[in-house]
Amino acid sequence: MSSVAIVTGLTLICIGLAGYFLPEATSPTALIPVAIGLLFVLLGALARREDRRKHMMHAAALLAILAIAATVTAIPIALKALQGEEVERPLAAYAKAGTALVSMIFTLLAIRSFVAARAARLRAS
Repeated sequence: MSSVAIVTGLTLICIGLAGYFLPEATSPTALIPVAIGLLFVLLGALARREDRRKHMMHAAALLAILAIAATVTAIPIALKALQGEEVERPLAAYAKAGTALVSMIFTLLAIRSFVAARAARLRAS
């Protein structure tokens, strides 16, 4: 699961950098996914040690849930933009929606991993 956190972080970094460097952007707030991504990468790297894994992965899951809460409202706006409707700052909506979707996927994978780990511990005892 630590590798999944790192890949999630790298994906969010790419979303943030794309949102910042594309021609119509250049707002510093476009770099917010980069900050979230760096935290995912850090937590994933720290989780490589067995004694830290559980705590770091729970922290990464919490980070993902917070990222979802902060960005999920952009999904309907991004869908409107994809349908050709006029929306304010469509690139920002795409970046926020992408951040929400990547965070949702990580959360689902984390939950699946936590359930599997719990089941393995119960079988072992």
